[in-house]
Amino acid sequence: MSWTPAAPALSGTDLSDFDRRHLWHPYTSMTAPQQTRTVVDAAGVRLRFDDGTEVIDAMSSWWCAIHGYRHPVLDAAVRGQVDAVSHVMFGGLTHSPAVELARRLVALTPDGLEHVFLADSGSVSVEVAIKLALQTQRGAGRPGRTRLLTVRGGYHGDTFGAMSVCDPVGGMHAMFAQTLSQQVFAPRPPAGPDADIAAWTQAVSMLVEQHAQEIAAIIVEPVLQGAGGMHIYPSACLQVLRSLADDHDILLVLDEIATGFGRTGTLFASEHAGVAPDIMCVGKALTGGYLSLAAVLVTADVAAAVEGSESGVLMHGPTFMANALACAVASASIDLLLESDWSHRVEAVSDQLRCGLSPLRSHPGVADVRSIGAVGVVQLDRPVNVGRATTVGIRNGVWLRPFRDLVYTMPPYVCTDDEVATICAAMAAVVDEECE
Repeated sequence: MSWTPAAPALSGTDLSDFDRRHLWHPYTSMTAPQQTRTVVDAAGVRLRFDDGTEVIDAMSSWWCAIHGYRHPVLDAAVRGQVDAVSHVMFGGLTHSPAVELARRLVALTPDGLEHVFLADSGSVSVEVAIKLALQTQRGAGRPGRTRLLTVRGGYHGDTFGAMSVCDPVGGMHAMFAQTLSQQVFAPRPPAGPDADIAAWTQAVSMLVEQHAQEIAAIIVEPVLQGAGGMHIYPSACLQVLRSLADDHDILLVLDEIATGFGRTGTLFASEHAGVAPDIMCVGKALTGGYLSLAAVLVTADVAAAVEGSESGVLMHGPTFMANALACAVASASIDLLLESDWSHRVEAVSDQLRCGLSPLRSHPGVADVRSIGAVGVVQLDRPVNVGRATTVGIRNGVWLRPFRDLVYTMPPYVCTDDEVATICAAMAAVVDEECE
């Protein structure tokens, strides 16, 4: 097929057909693709498709559009930055948007996180965190510590370092297990915020004792495991991991990519436990869903130890590191969040989700209903038919994207009570359809 620059843009059936034949969508077959819908407009918490259908986005575009779409403050931040600097290399150069974003992140995150590496995606930030951990141990004179300890059920991204700390058996990357670095896996923390963690604590403590001289860092998603199953666990588990890390000169890495910026009801999920990590990854909601950006924050001790390794510097530098457009809109998104009554709004969404989804506990075919902050989950006793469930959601005015056996929502914080009620009703309709 030749490209003719003067040719008109595709639309309607032609656009959908080209997409089906040539574009690979995430976790989807190229030769037998799932149906896609063409979005022609996004505003507030709603998406509009090319056939005129409007739906509430209950996914926040995979958990990042916390302020909704086309927010005037965020639009203005991008437009204003375009008129100055859209992007320059960060090697040997700097710019105000990067500095201002770093200033905000240092002020917001747990005490001690003083240094910021600006990456270009969540997975890359996990790769950077792993490198930091390994270089820290080398700089501290412990080069034999080359493995990471994590827990079953976790998900940290799709790149190879990140995949190595995802669940190697039940996770989506199990097929690559034999090609990945072999990490140390502790049992999954028990389910529920108030679960008894005594047996888990004993098991993970024994594992750390056994492998202490091999482990560079412990890495977990705090309080809520996202793509690994929307698993909510006791915050006290983080205190156990912090204590074990301190006792054995191991770093604690907290992956707050999905949980940061208010999603679980606190600004960062680590606040549920009062725990500060040595390394923290943030992303997704960082820019309010406008552009891809992530950050890795570390303590002064980590930074000093990295400099003590043989390279003397952190060996990483993405081309689009600290992209000026992304940094500018990230600062605007953080300011917008902090200037709003975000905590009250997330609490209201949380209350609505509990009330709206609780009746499904007694529904035949429902294994569990759970929620935390602006996250609501219905777990079935069977896999969900994603295509059918998506269609049912749209028919009820809501965009849902279930996975495995989970029908869930992570809505924008700005959803009204009525909009959250509509989301809950659509989830109930999906459950009815899946469990009939």
